[in-house]
Amino acid sequence: MKSQHLAAAAGAVIACAPLAHAFAPSYGGCSSCSVTVSRHSPLHMAPSYESIDAQALLELENRISSVIRAEPSSSVAISPGRHAPSTISMEEATSQHGMPWDTTIGRTDEANPLVYMAFWEWQLDFMKDSLSNLHPIDCSTMSDTDVTFNENKEKRARIVSHCYASDEYRKIRMTYYDAGDSVQVFNSVWYPDAKYNLPVLGIDILSFNRKKYLAIVDFQPLHEDEDDHATTYEHILKPIKEKYDNLKGRMSSKFYDETQFFSKEMLFARFEDGKIVDNDLLPAFKSYVKTHLDLVRNTPPSTNPEDIRAVFDRQRAYDTYSADRDPAAGLFAAMFGKQWAEDFIYDFLFSLSERSEDGLNLSPPMFGGPPPGAAGKGGPPPKGVNPYAKENKAESVPHNAVSSGSGTNCICMQNLLKELLQCQKKEGRGSW
Repeated sequence: MKSQHLAAAAGAVIACAPLAHAFAPSYGGCSSCSVTVSRHSPLHMAPSYESIDAQALLELENRISSVIRAEPSSSVAISPGRHAPSTISMEEATSQHGMPWDTTIGRTDEANPLVYMAFWEWQLDFMKDSLSNLHPIDCSTMSDTDVTFNENKEKRARIVSHCYASDEYRKIRMTYYDAGDSVQVFNSVWYPDAKYNLPVLGIDILSFNRKKYLAIVDFQPLHEDEDDHATTYEHILKPIKEKYDNLKGRMSSKFYDETQFFSKEMLFARFEDGKIVDNDLLPAFKSYVKTHLDLVRNTPPSTNPEDIRAVFDRQRAYDTYSADRDPAAGLFAAMFGKQWAEDFIYDFLFSLSERSEDGLNLSPPMFGGPPPGAAGKGGPPPKGVNPYAKENKAESVPHNAVSSGSGTNCICMQNLLKELLQCQKKEGRGSW
């Protein structure tokens, strides 16, 4: 039984069967601090205790009991958005699919083809050493698609994903995409437990042909104003960012009509010198990760169910916004199939998102970010309104350009993918 189905069944049994109360934490009658029901499975209360099959009830009781034993902290158990713990151990989880890899599946001319594996390994070690009650979680999809690993042997590409949780974070997902020198990607998102009204930590680092590099590391705000979070945070990021001139780029608002969920102190870089990865990006990444955990630990958790639900709803909005604009959707669909790509994006990467009726947008959108004076704002703007229209008219930044310390560069993901495709055709590697 999948965790989403279990959650729905648990709600019905707890409502109608006194026996199940023995396995459920005390919620004090709160209507909003329950186990989150999947968007795919609306909760329908059972009409009576007798309608529950005895064997199914016994199985449900055993599963609920195992969940509570695995998550002894009552504060963790009552927070929305929590996934069921995985049945495998941390050791088994971290080594799944041969991770960490030391060789590439793709073509390479480099001694170190897995350019971002050091990021993956450091993050896992940091999580093990620093987080409370760290454990792998079940991130299965409604269609039972295996989103933890996929590969395209013909096109020599593979992708692996892990999913964890701790007392501090309801979900930490991490993904590595390996296609040799053509493409290397490390992506990770840290969602604080909904008791903490704090930004999401987002990490997206890419390499194309070992000639073009793109990096985004940010405390991605949940609210329009920084002051609407439990505490301000940009001031503690600024000294870190000031150390790295190569990471001070800023995305132009022209890439998105309605850009949200970026902070003013986002680390952003597009560069061609691979040495920047180890000299600047890696130490800056480590500092942002450590600082995010410090921020969570130094912030008192909320005990107000309405506040907790409000934070969870903002995380849901973040997921929906991000899923609709994921720039890698076309790449995933071409490499692993459209259905797998949809399950991966909607049910794993952004598991709180609502699936678009039109499906994925397979034309990679262009990156965008807050214009001067608007950075740090998040949340969906009113429909049909471009919140940066006035700023766009006043900006002198050319179309499809991003300002950085080294001048003006095109940062359109679509252009980067086109360049990669052209290189593959010239080298006889076929196309996506």
